[in-house]
Amino acid sequence: MHTYTQAQRRAIHKRTLVIVVIAQLFGGAGLASGITVGALLAQDMTGSDGLAGLSTTLFTLGSALSAFAVGRLTQRLGRRAGLTAGFLAGAVGALGVVAAAAWDSLPLLLLAMLVYGAGTSTTLQARYAGTDLAAPHQRARAVSIAMVTTTFGAVAGPNLVSPMGRLASDWGIPALAGPFMLAAAAFALAGIVFAILLRPDPFLVARASAAEAPAAAEGSGAADAAAERAGSRGIVVGAAVMLITQIVMTAVMTMTPLHMKHHGHSLDMVGLTIGAHIAAMFLPSLVTGVLVDKVGRIAMSCAGAVTLLCAALVTAFAPGDSSAWMIFGLVLLGLGWNFGLISGTAVIVDATTLGTRAKTQGTVDVLISLAGAAGGALSGAVVALSSFAALSLAGGALALLLLPVMLWYRRGGSRPAGRSLGA
Repeated sequence: MHTYTQAQRRAIHKRTLVIVVIAQLFGGAGLASGITVGALLAQDMTGSDGLAGLSTTLFTLGSALSAFAVGRLTQRLGRRAGLTAGFLAGAVGALGVVAAAAWDSLPLLLLAMLVYGAGTSTTLQARYAGTDLAAPHQRARAVSIAMVTTTFGAVAGPNLVSPMGRLASDWGIPALAGPFMLAAAAFALAGIVFAILLRPDPFLVARASAAEAPAAAEGSGAADAAAERAGSRGIVVGAAVMLITQIVMTAVMTMTPLHMKHHGHSLDMVGLTIGAHIAAMFLPSLVTGVLVDKVGRIAMSCAGAVTLLCAALVTAFAPGDSSAWMIFGLVLLGLGWNFGLISGTAVIVDATTLGTRAKTQGTVDVLISLAGAAGGALSGAVVALSSFAALSLAGGALALLLLPVMLWYRRGGSRPAGRSLGA
């Protein structure tokens, strides 16, 4: 077993962050380009608004399956193996969507969207790579670095909808399949970056370093039992924060392109709106990471709940023909998700040990993906039976459930390693 000095671990941590930055530039483009037109492509092929959320449901179900697989693979073989496999699977799925659109094959579309979800979940799982060798009080900032660099590709993706659509049309492929051509190339490049550059593997380095001094990690029986209880509570709370924010964000975001289309907005304006939304999901991350580490996990989770409520109110009552109000509402929606994801991720990392961390992270991301699938599936049904405004208000009400969850967490006296949670 290779022994790493503290200086070597710091150097590997910095190198890992640089590699994650490079890969996430591509991963973000693949994530966003498919999300932008997925619902529209499903509507075009099925002819039903009620089934428009089907694409989101399928790729989030695929995200769930792949998150589980990537987590288990990472626990056994390290981050490099897990992230490479996940991104390459996402590239294959995106190519399958292009083929399904070209051949007008609904069964192939369903299968391909399922596989495409692997790229989506792996883009999110990459955020954990920066935390493996981070100090406890720097974990949220490490997550934020991975997320903020996703912004550049994520914003570019939706704004390339029209050019990629024209390119696809020139090749005799339906225009809505164009963004998935971009997604295939982007996910493949992200996978190649991790496969070639992520050496040594930060997860394996952290595990080897932890194994060097097992005695130092052992405490009294009472202390170990208390730590186990705090860890279990932290896993539940961190998962709850990310689950609720994912459901609310996915449900409203999925139906926004259709809502705008019904009110006469162009595809370019839809792309601009989703691009602004995704920018708000990722771009504030550097500031959010600092706040989560300094102000506390609890405070920022509550801020996420309030921001999601504000987003729900704006999107529910904004005039349908007002692009400015829709953009504002979707920006708030992305910001609330950002607060929830980073604070929830930090709580999960705080609550786990290296012996189970990657498996737990994968399992939690499975639940997040299933929550997104539920949000996407129910969103179409709610809008078909009621209205987009009703969907938004339901999301706002759900976001408020985070407040009693965080109160329960605070009363449990949970603390991340080496730092107070804050109010």
